[in-house]
Amino acid sequence: MKYLSSLTNRVGSISTLLILAMSIPTAFATGLNPELPPHQPVPGGVAVIALPALSNKPTVYYQQHRVLVKTVKTKFYALVGLSLNTTPGRHEIQVVIPQHKNQVINFQVHDKTYASQYIKLDNKRLVNPSAADLVRIEKELAISARAFRTWTEPADVTTQFLLPVEGPLSSPFGLKRFFNGEARNPHSGLDFAVAEGTPVKAPADGVVITLGEFFYNGNTIFIDHGQGLVTMYCHLSRIDVHAGDKITQGQIIGAVGKTGRATGAHLHFSVSLNDARVEPRLFLPALSMEDKTPVTPSPTP
Repeated sequence: MKYLSSLTNRVGSISTLLILAMSIPTAFATGLNPELPPHQPVPGGVAVIALPALSNKPTVYYQQHRVLVKTVKTKFYALVGLSLNTTPGRHEIQVVIPQHKNQVINFQVHDKTYASQYIKLDNKRLVNPSAADLVRIEKELAISARAFRTWTEPADVTTQFLLPVEGPLSSPFGLKRFFNGEARNPHSGLDFAVAEGTPVKAPADGVVITLGEFFYNGNTIFIDHGQGLVTMYCHLSRIDVHAGDKITQGQIIGAVGKTGRATGAHLHFSVSLNDARVEPRLFLPALSMEDKTPVTPSPTP
């Protein structure tokens, strides 16, 4: 039973309806350049770090993960994804420069508090899946982990995304959830409460890594945008692409649905950077980080 509880904590659970206003602190949300995401060095955020003046693009590591390095007007910037379990305090990146001494750059991660949600479920299986369910879930966790660790190096990486769908927002990123008193993984994406069948667009150019029908996430697509920047789309009613397809910004990749562990139609959209799930709105300039528009009830796990 301890194993079942531990594994369930890793994969998350089901959500009930939630109404709240999305208001993300903006203390660190000042972007260095409109071509870059906002600098928000908090758990679940992105640290945008200016690199030393160099003639060639360096290789950067954070906690043994390769880091996206973007060139803006001949200057290099490291975009470091910070997972929700990142400890506030001093952190560092390693800058590897060919034929030069490697450099270490320190940066500060600030604390951030996310809202909590306490849910009572009568169906105990939604809190503690069966042993058979867990076998499937374990395999799907491995597939997802490989997808999020994808690393390719296209000529350019776009970090200013189009909206995958247009509509009201539901469960916010980072929401802490408790089911029948048991803590579960926080919400690692952003939900759009739109009608079933609504076309889903690729927010940027990329390549389909993998796709399939998952226990929790339903019909799901993973897209690689380059240098560890990966997006995920869940609960789709249909999938219009295949693994290995090259995708262009704005291309229809599927449609909104309610497959998997969902109680209503919506799109769950996740953004991963150097294998850390981060706030999607940092990559969506159409959604202001100061937007306080009330969200709709969330039907997502």
